[in-house]
Amino acid sequence: MAYKSSPRPVFDGPTPIPYASVTRHIWGDVAAGQVDDWIYVSSGQIHQLVFGMPPGDGFRHSESFRTVFGADEVLTVLMGTMVIANPENGEVHLVHKGESVFFQKDTWHHAFAWGDQELRVLEYFAPPPSTGASGKYAATRPYVSDFKYERTELIGHWPADKSAAEARARIQVLREADRLWSLDRTDPRVLTGIIASTDQLTAGSVRLNPGGRSEVLTHGGAAGLYVLKGRVNILIDDPEATPVWFELHPQDGFYIPQGTRYRAFNMGGEPAEYQFGIAPLYHP
Repeated sequence: MAYKSSPRPVFDGPTPIPYASVTRHIWGDVAAGQVDDWIYVSSGQIHQLVFGMPPGDGFRHSESFRTVFGADEVLTVLMGTMVIANPENGEVHLVHKGESVFFQKDTWHHAFAWGDQELRVLEYFAPPPSTGASGKYAATRPYVSDFKYERTELIGHWPADKSAAEARARIQVLREADRLWSLDRTDPRVLTGIIASTDQLTAGSVRLNPGGRSEVLTHGGAAGLYVLKGRVNILIDDPEATPVWFELHPQDGFYIPQGTRYRAFNMGGEPAEYQFGIAPLYHP
């Protein structure tokens, strides 16, 4: 099957993206494996999707569908357990629900649904495919024809060389303890945890205890939100915007253009949480 670009949903202004209306797509071919995609947004700045596969399934790569890109990526497991591997250097990582992985450009990667549960993974990707950072870029990279799923150089030296191996790793597994936490200056019921941040992409999560109301937020890039749990309300802080008040539920997304002022609220009685990806810059 010849390579075909994925759909690129874009929005003119702040836009809720209900799960029911998310763009569906199938990525891959028989050789690489075929993966379900739910594409939330794919603008000129940010690419946000959820990919999924049934238990025991996975993706590798083929001549037409190469999994090496010119972008920074953050993947977070929403459901199930993921095994992710770099077939070029032999790295293999086990990633559980709620954990993330981060890698930068020129990192080959394969992923598999481990265990007996469906796998779903939230992915942020920047620079986005619209800049030529996905399939077009992948076609220029040297092809990896021999897959390697073992770091043989570490046999006989483990865990003695663990620190050195982690320093050389292209894929980083990031858990809750690895996040860069900050507390909202106006409301201690709002907690932000940065998963990874580069000059191209910042990804993290915002936790809102009941009644939590964030300060006014604005970014030097476009933001894609994804609700993990609870009810999240977004207020657009612009008197000329219509509408300005939105209600989001788990699996819903939201697109926020660069420079838009907004606040996040939890008006419910249970904790709420959403994940975000912002590209290129987190701060204005």
